[in-house]
Amino acid sequence: MNFNTLNYSTITSLMFFLFFQFSVSGQNFEGTFPDDFFGIYTGTLAISSERGNQEVMMEFHLLPTEIEGKYTYTLVYGEGESKQVREYHLLEKNKEKGTYVVDENNGIVLDDKVIGNRMYALFEVNETLLTTFITFETDHLVFEIVATPKAKKRVTHADDEAKTEVISYPITTVQRAVLQKQ
Repeated sequence: MNFNTLNYSTITSLMFFLFFQFSVSGQNFEGTFPDDFFGIYTGTLAISSERGNQEVMMEFHLLPTEIEGKYTYTLVYGEGESKQVREYHLLEKNKEKGTYVVDENNGIVLDDKVIGNRMYALFEVNETLLTTFITFETDHLVFEIVATPKAKKRVTHADDEAKTEVISYPITTVQRAVLQKQ
């Protein structure tokens, strides 16, 4: 296969196929969200950014409440005097379709999509795009956030007849934690 002769739609189709294959193969844990994933998870969050690398203690709490379809969703960063506790709620919109929202209890509501054992979110704060992935496993979860400022976008155009515009964003910050279920 000569990659120089592939058109944009062929490349897009190939990328979608590969993404789909890897996504499906990575979701092998059988469980019902959120019931099979309730718990308190702890570990270290590694942050890699243009300013350098750092690590902070982290906790993630996903717990039921007395209200059906409403769950405690708490993020804890740091410890001691620098400890930050962010008490949110996860609200079920349509469990069969995997649609939820994280209510930050301050007017901010973030849409989330659950497929299998993974939660996805994409949002913008102060001209920065952030994507969140939380993957639940039997005894741990993987928490990831990637961020990029919209101002650093790269705009290119395909050499096809449509001159298809593609905008890419360089990742400037990656946060990743493997948190153990307590």
